[in-house]
Amino acid sequence: MESHDETGCQAPEGPILCINNCGFFGSAATMNMCSKCHKDIILNQQQAQLAASSFESIVNGNSSRNGKEPVVAGAVDVQAAPVEVKIISTEPSNASSKPSEMKAKEGPSRCTTCQKRVGLTGFGCRCGSLFCAVHRYSDKHDCPFDYRTAARDAIAKANPVVKAEKLDKI
Repeated sequence: MESHDETGCQAPEGPILCINNCGFFGSAATMNMCSKCHKDIILNQQQAQLAASSFESIVNGNSSRNGKEPVVAGAVDVQAAPVEVKIISTEPSNASSKPSEMKAKEGPSRCTTCQKRVGLTGFGCRCGSLFCAVHRYSDKHDCPFDYRTAARDAIAKANPVVKAEKLDKI
């Protein structure tokens, strides 16, 4: 006990609960708050100071103030001008003339051939339809997509014809 008298520090009598009643223990170093509540209070104070300084710079008209100049409080006469509102449409103009093309999702996805519900396991075909596991192959659902022409075009695009001149002309 004598060592406490020499240093001037006293041991706390018991644990101190946070003053915000969050259920954690606080300490005298954090104003009898837990570390989380103390951090939140400090963060709120910093945000308030930042907001006040930005408000002062807007009111005073100084955008590059360094905070060393004295601030003179005075009456500010602010008048609001009427604001013109413009509505900008993000949908294309031809979509409003054709509402039948824009159809909402009607429900669960189904196989185009047998109308079986496929959900996430549906298979999309190159013809643009969705099919179940039984009808996913092109010969099972009479696919109108021309695979032969698509393959020819892909091969022609990947392998261009390279031809050099036979003889140099004099």
